[in-house]
Amino acid sequence: MQPMPHQVMGYDRAITMFSPDGRLLQVEYAKKTVKQGSTAIGFTCKDGVLVVTDKRIVDKLIVSDSVEKIWEIDDHMMATASGILSDARVLITRAQLKAQQNHVTYDTPIDMISVVRDIADLKQICTQSGGLRPFGVSLLIAGVDTSGVPMLFETDPTGIYFQYKASVIGEGEPEIEEILYKQYKEGLTIDECLKLGVDALKKTLDSNFSIDRIDAAYVKSDNPKFTRVTKSKLLEVLKKK
Repeated sequence: MQPMPHQVMGYDRAITMFSPDGRLLQVEYAKKTVKQGSTAIGFTCKDGVLVVTDKRIVDKLIVSDSVEKIWEIDDHMMATASGILSDARVLITRAQLKAQQNHVTYDTPIDMISVVRDIADLKQICTQSGGLRPFGVSLLIAGVDTSGVPMLFETDPTGIYFQYKASVIGEGEPEIEEILYKQYKEGLTIDECLKLGVDALKKTLDSNFSIDRIDAAYVKSDNPKFTRVTKSKLLEVLKKK
């Protein structure tokens, strides 16, 4: 007799039920959702941190400037996401509130690892509680820590997090990860990483590439303030050889 597929046997119907080979299928489905999301890239640079994202605007009637893909958590910290962006908005709002509470309580900016752990803890709770579903989103959280060090973290639907020098999430992950392995080097400036990120998205999006789809922001080490990259700057980067 052929073994029944996991789905038929119902192992994917409850988040708290392990399959016989030790997998939480609902969590794996959530990770697949992330891989279908729009691409986001994060860099730690010589002079700060940078995120470059694809807003994936496929409807010509949408006002491109109204689509938000990069969120400010605090002056020195930002985040971008891939997957279900409404899930991301809930997590970002939580992070922003935690940052504000830290300002009120301690009169100082919050350290990055506190925000990352809080988000990851909530994601993890949703993988072991009945009646919940996992967050179908991965986040890249980038900023300059209170110690002045540029940092980049990635969290996925399982609740795990890692610190990276550069990372990519979303549908373009396989192709852009290969580009990062070959072309990213420690010591690149924000401008150099912006060129690398835009070129990588242009290569993966190919005929679908449009400057209106690109969003980018950075935080500099010497002046930790969240700053969006202007469209004129992006056009200037595209013209560079």
